[in-house]
Amino acid sequence: MQLTRPQAENLARDGMAALRNGNAARAYEMLSLLRDGAPGMPAPWFLIAQAAQSLGRDDEAETALVHFLAAEPRHLAALLTMAALKVRRGDERAAQSFYRTALNVATLPNATIAPVLVPMLKAGEAFLADCAKRFAAHLGDALAGTGLAAGVSGGRTRYALDLLLGRRELYLQQPSMFYFPGLAQRAFFERDEFAWVAAIEAATADMRAELESVVAAEKGFAPYVQSTPDRPAPANPLLDDPSWSAFQLWRGGERVEPNASSCPHTMAALEQAPIPIIAGRSPMAIFSLLKPGTHIRPHHGMLNTRLICHLPLIAPEGCALRVGAETRAWRAGEMLIFDDSFEHEAWNRGTETRIVLLFEVWRPELTADERAALTDIFEAIDTYQGVAIDTG
Repeated sequence: MQLTRPQAENLARDGMAALRNGNAARAYEMLSLLRDGAPGMPAPWFLIAQAAQSLGRDDEAETALVHFLAAEPRHLAALLTMAALKVRRGDERAAQSFYRTALNVATLPNATIAPVLVPMLKAGEAFLADCAKRFAAHLGDALAGTGLAAGVSGGRTRYALDLLLGRRELYLQQPSMFYFPGLAQRAFFERDEFAWVAAIEAATADMRAELESVVAAEKGFAPYVQSTPDRPAPANPLLDDPSWSAFQLWRGGERVEPNASSCPHTMAALEQAPIPIIAGRSPMAIFSLLKPGTHIRPHHGMLNTRLICHLPLIAPEGCALRVGAETRAWRAGEMLIFDDSFEHEAWNRGTETRIVLLFEVWRPELTADERAALTDIFEAIDTYQGVAIDTG
């Protein structure tokens, strides 16, 4: 015989009181009478699950939780209860799934977490961390004989595994001004991928001699990020700070004199690179100076259609560049080539000034037609709104 609504409410109230008082058997007896519900009142599946769990009746607790979560799939307490039940029953894979879902629910903007659930959430975090360690150990053992550890499969495979195991964060191109689709998501490119690099690196000694003359003259360098009276000041802590300075050789597609004429070997070396020719915008080339103790904060470049090249001319210890998840140190005479549309930052934690020759080149994947089209696009953009300025 179906219960009336008042009968069901009385049973539910008495069952909850018994549960709170630690009388799980009495609670289970009363709450089980409500499995079929009552007019306007669904079955109290979560309470039934709690009572059954207290009595060690895990099969019935799980069945009740399945019913409850079918109606409320993001109920935090029920998810945590099911996760703990799966742990007890040795179903690690299911437990991980329920704990992950629970932790995701707990981080939602409007989530309200009762104090009683906090230790359950912490238990879930600890369980998942332990599972991750076991998974990493399993993969290490399984792949030990494949040659991966020795680098046979290459850096991309190891990077993929690091992402899988949470050892690295995923970074993607996020240019601040213009995004071109379909280009490889690569933070760094290697020197030996470009035939023109060797010729520029061969001129390192001559370029360093020119740089030393420039530095000795104590003029020509200016802060990389500068304020202008007709624009809002960039929100950069290195604004107008000579700790990060540039000696302009090419700027906005024009030679900068007398700087360019004072560095003929450098200007000749730059002719070897596939530098974009875009009116008002490119070529651009500078000596970039970073004084000791200076940190260029994480930021994104404007475009993903170019690569930034650094040829280190003065590269002391304690200096490095992070692009995405990878950090590399500068080494004198060895080109660093990277996509600055990835989040990147640089620092000088040493005791001497670092100076690199910095310039941009086309992305190698772009066809001649695409480069021509992009040149037209950028010139049209700049004609309307002026050339965008990199503010770091």
